[in-house]
Amino acid sequence: MTRKELFNTIYDDTRYVTKKEQKEKLIAGMRPYFRNEQATADYVEAQLRRKKRNLICRRIRFTRKANLQEFNYFVTFTYDGKIHTEESFKRGLTKCLQNLHTRKGWKYMGVWERSPKKKRLHFHGLLYIPDGMMVGELFEKNDYNLNSHRRQITVQNTFFNKKFGRCDFEVIEHKNGLGSAMAYIMKYIEKSGEKIVYSRGLPQFFISDIMDDDVVTTIGMEDKKLLLFDDFTCFDEGELVGKVGAETIKRLRTSN
Repeated sequence: MTRKELFNTIYDDTRYVTKKEQKEKLIAGMRPYFRNEQATADYVEAQLRRKKRNLICRRIRFTRKANLQEFNYFVTFTYDGKIHTEESFKRGLTKCLQNLHTRKGWKYMGVWERSPKKKRLHFHGLLYIPDGMMVGELFEKNDYNLNSHRRQITVQNTFFNKKFGRCDFEVIEHKNGLGSAMAYIMKYIEKSGEKIVYSRGLPQFFISDIMDDDVVTTIGMEDKKLLLFDDFTCFDEGELVGKVGAETIKRLRTSN
């Protein structure tokens, strides 16, 4: 096992403790592989900075992709032990979402996560379901929340409940709702250590020519980025497409 592999193993095993305790355990676990305490601490610090940079990059990528879509549901999928093992649930839900993307035009992105107490695997995600392409039926259920210890009305789906065990669907009605759902998912990205799951073809960028009048100022390293007004006009190779917005972006070229 390499130093990096050992570091990652200890990091994953200490994911749910405090940052201070995690760092102490990392230094203790890595100490036999370095000449002194300072060299060990320096290595651990460098690896933690690497983890932080990677997390920031993942969050940026997640945010860019999410903001270019029109997701209409925030969902949580959990499995019933009478129907699935953890492995079959993860494999089955992944395949199911891939098929719905291919056959019904669904788009999705999300993350696998374990509950803090029971460590039970579930999936938090954003879904775009085109009109008329829902599977199963949505229904309201008066349920008991074990965390808040209160009864609540949840929206569930007959297809996913039967196939996997339990699901919760929450309608995303506006950008604020999307922002809240994104924040909820992103807080699990670091905790879980799992890669973010995306349906194929979700872009990070759209490509547009712009006018000088739409530039507020230059920003970033060496002023190589442009800050634009919220209502800037989009052009595709000199041809006017329209003011920036969901319908305009659909007509523009995209890129990852």
